[in-house]
Amino acid sequence: MSYASMPGVSPPHRPREAAAPDVPRTPVTPSKEPALCPTDDEAQVPRKASKDKRSLDYVWRTGVAGGLAGCAAKTMVAPLDRVKILFQSHNPQFVRYTGSWFGVGEAIKHIYHQDGALGLYRGHSATLLRIFPYAAIKFLAYEQIRAIVIPSRDKETPFRRLISGSMAGVTSVFFTYPLEVVRVRLAFETRKDSRSTFRSICKQIYNERQFAKPLQPAADAAAVSASTVRGAADTLASAAAPATRSFGLVNFYRGFSPTLLGMLPYAGMSFLTHDTAGDLLRHPKIAEYTTLPRPKNSPPGKPAPLRSWAELFAGGIAGLVSQTASYPLEVIRRRMQVGGAVGDGRRMRIGETAKLIMRERGFRGFFVGLTIGYAKVVPMVAASFYTYERLKMWFGI
Repeated sequence: MSYASMPGVSPPHRPREAAAPDVPRTPVTPSKEPALCPTDDEAQVPRKASKDKRSLDYVWRTGVAGGLAGCAAKTMVAPLDRVKILFQSHNPQFVRYTGSWFGVGEAIKHIYHQDGALGLYRGHSATLLRIFPYAAIKFLAYEQIRAIVIPSRDKETPFRRLISGSMAGVTSVFFTYPLEVVRVRLAFETRKDSRSTFRSICKQIYNERQFAKPLQPAADAAAVSASTVRGAADTLASAAAPATRSFGLVNFYRGFSPTLLGMLPYAGMSFLTHDTAGDLLRHPKIAEYTTLPRPKNSPPGKPAPLRSWAELFAGGIAGLVSQTASYPLEVIRRRMQVGGAVGDGRRMRIGETAKLIMRERGFRGFFVGLTIGYAKVVPMVAASFYTYERLKMWFGI
């Protein structure tokens, strides 16, 4: 008897061999990359991050974020920046304010009474013109160099972070240093009757002459001028010493050597300290107090963003450490940059400038204005990293 002849009885369900269960099948197209474990972040994240960082979209977003971060930070500390330049370059009108805890405030008050509020921002237009490409190149170069030097997390060491930051700083300063020289020369001027424009400063720097051979030291000159007649003859001979007009563009790189030497510890320690402090603040024991929820557009594998106070703290520590490590070379650089505006106009080498500073002020001369350096660099670096990280979140990189 068949089930079909029995009313009200349906045949038992038998699975058909042809019908396959709804199980996702593996795509036939072979993958270009080897299969990775979905939880293997150590191997998966660097591949995707490296590919994204080489894209044009990532490059322009990183450059814009870095440039805007630099402009915001520099604008906030522009008055302190000008006072620090006046202290470092040994400006005669502001020497009396150095070495005092209240000297910074008195110097700012002096500038305000003499030039008004705009005087505190003298040279700031040249600063912004320089800082946008400088910061853009620095942050962009750091991301690109870091992706090469640190291809995976197991190779992320303090030394590699230091090298990545140092190379990024050297790359950025090479392309933007002439604008830094112009900015320093504009900030160095304090007399109202001899104001220079950006164009006139550039022309002046380009046409500056330097002596072909060093002038006679003061001690030797005193020994030679035993008589009035002979001393006058030596003075005329010294004034008529052959002067050669150097190639104009070379003058825009006054103090470039100490800048490179100073940038190595400054940029390197800045990025190293910031990244290390960020790692410590993201420790699992305190992460709930220091980090924010991960944004929806955040790239895979990127660490959770820090809260505002934590990000500012990490940037401030980075500024403190980097400023201390590079300040003596920064003082030497400032004196070399204004060499064409003061003295005999002769371009001095690093060793000569260091000896001059030591003779004038002693060892403390290499740290003149360090207090204002802290007051300027700590909030500036904090604001720079904070703005950069927040813009990266906004851009989704």
